[in-house]
Amino acid sequence: MLESVIIAGFGGQGILFAGQVLAYAGMYDSNEVVWMPSYGPEMRGGTANCTVVVSSDRIRSPLVPNPLGVIAMNRPSFDRFEPDVRPGGVLIVNSSLIDAKSSRTDVRVFEVPANHIAEELGSAKVANLVALGAYVVATRAASVDSILKAIDKVVPDERAALRALNASAFRRGYDYVAAAIMA
Repeated sequence: MLESVIIAGFGGQGILFAGQVLAYAGMYDSNEVVWMPSYGPEMRGGTANCTVVVSSDRIRSPLVPNPLGVIAMNRPSFDRFEPDVRPGGVLIVNSSLIDAKSSRTDVRVFEVPANHIAEELGSAKVANLVALGAYVVATRAASVDSILKAIDKVVPDERAALRALNASAFRRGYDYVAAAIMA
């Protein structure tokens, strides 16, 4: 098993957090993982992305010029990374903030209104976990149980009340795409 994804958006959208959750989940599933963050000099409002590789075998390089997946949380990220998805891969598009349509016919594209779903849950800040749930169901990059354990690990104890909200957001994104796949 080998999965590679670039999660990208604005600083403040929880891009690096979502990547950490996926990386920890990969470890809980007994896989090798790499989590490589990248962000501009301005933290909030600037660009942020991270690369996560999850593999059942040794990972030879953390560099992924053509990932199997991209989670694009905003339009600049969509424009930048949509062309890089490897044919046969998965593109998760936050349709709440991205009005563009992918022209790719060689990848599976899932338009997920991540911000709208997160707002229904009470906080736009969990749109990242909605998108991660969509990605996980589309790729099987990690098990649901491992994601939930990873959320508990990554959310600090002083913010423990947010664990349930993040788990709910993940499940809503997961269910949203699962329904699309089953249709």
